[in-house]
Amino acid sequence: MTIEWETLLAPYKQAVNEMKIKLKGIREQYQLSSRHTPIEFVTGRVKPVSSIIQKAERKNIPLDKIEEQMQDLAGVRVMCQFVGDIDTVVGLIRDRTDFEIVEERDYIKHKKRSGYRSYHFVLRYPVHMIEGGEKRILVELQIRTLAMNFWATIEHSLQYKYSGKIPREIEERLERAAEAAFLLDEEMSQIRGEVQEAQQIISKKRGSMEKSN
Repeated sequence: MTIEWETLLAPYKQAVNEMKIKLKGIREQYQLSSRHTPIEFVTGRVKPVSSIIQKAERKNIPLDKIEEQMQDLAGVRVMCQFVGDIDTVVGLIRDRTDFEIVEERDYIKHKKRSGYRSYHFVLRYPVHMIEGGEKRILVELQIRTLAMNFWATIEHSLQYKYSGKIPREIEERLERAAEAAFLLDEEMSQIRGEVQEAQQIISKKRGSMEKSN
C-alpha cells in the first residue's frame, strides 16, 4: 500500500501548531494578569513516519487504519512547575469547547508499573482543510511536571536503546528514580509559596530594569 505521508500528516502538523498557539496564549494571559501561570512551556510533534510504521507493525494496525487506531500521530505536551498546576491545566482543557475529549488517563494518581507519571487526554480536534472542509483528527495531550518529563525522557531513551526490553536491574533503578522525582515534586509543592514569591521579585526587578533602559 502506497501512502502519501506528507499529505496524510499535514492536518496533524496543523493541529499541533494550532494547539501550541492556544496553550501559549493561555500562559500569556496568566503572565499579563501577574498570576502564577500553570503552564511553564508547551511542545508538540507529529510522529515520524518510521515510528508510525514500527508501531503499526508492533500493534498489528493496518496502514489504512492508522488514523482511526493510532491516537498519538499528533502529540502536544504541557510542562508545569508543580503537581497542583496539572489539575489547573486539566480543568482548563475540560472547559474548552473547540475540541472534543475522547479519553482521559490519569497516570499520576495511577502510575504505570515502570514509574511513569503524566496526565493524558485524547482529543478529537477539528482542522479546517481548503479541500474537504473540516477534518476531525485525534491528538494526544500530555500534562506533566518538569521532573516527570525528565524521567520520561530518560526512560524513553532506554526503551529505544534496548528495543523495549530494558534489563530488570535498570528497570528497578528507573522505578526508584521515578519515586525520587515524585518526592522532589512533592517537596517543591510544599515550598510553592516561597518559590512563587521569589519569581515575582525577579519578575519585578526585570521589569524595572527594562523600564530604566
